[in-house]
Amino acid sequence: MFTGLIQELGTIQSITTNAEGKEFIIKAPKLIKEIEIDDSVATNGVCLTATTIQGDTFKVQAIHMTLEKTSIGHLRVGDKVNLELSLRPQDRLGGHMVQGHVNTLGKIKHIKTIGENWEIEVAFSPEYRKYMISEGSITLDGISLTIARLTDQTLTVAIIPHTLEKTTLSAKKIGDVLNIEVDMVAKYIENFLRFDKGSRKEEWAQNFFNVKYED
Repeated sequence: MFTGLIQELGTIQSITTNAEGKEFIIKAPKLIKEIEIDDSVATNGVCLTATTIQGDTFKVQAIHMTLEKTSIGHLRVGDKVNLELSLRPQDRLGGHMVQGHVNTLGKIKHIKTIGENWEIEVAFSPEYRKYMISEGSITLDGISLTIARLTDQTLTVAIIPHTLEKTTLSAKKIGDVLNIEVDMVAKYIENFLRFDKGSRKEEWAQNFFNVKYED
């Protein structure tokens, strides 16, 4: 489990294609002191496992399914990646609950600068619209952000200078692909309503939202 607060910008040192997918060696001088073998490391929002540690680098394996569902397979040697270690029980939850399980890919449609701030509009498949709300949480490349504006096929986030400095967003351009993880709470609610049969759906909606449920 993660929070979407980036702790370091790592650098891809090498990429090796193997039968299982691709192995990445990532340089992380700051975090390497805290990483141990078998630790989960969110890499651009993808939960990967550290398999080897050497010097200020660690190695992770991305399997074929991960390469197909995320943008990890597009990384090249020298690229910067957003890194976050898994949440500890005593840590502050500064962002929101992030699993590191990418749901879909988005594409940057528009970038607007307002002073030193950026607004980034991201297009996504409309089937994921139901998991998003204006001013709700969204994870883009592992970064916990707030949705400022929302349409059926696009979301817009506002990025402050600190976030631009500490993440890979400052290097993004129109057409770039981002990993999207929607708020896990929305997925649990959908699952509950799907399997909760009969009149309990209406009771649940009335109790929690004070609304009338309609099929």
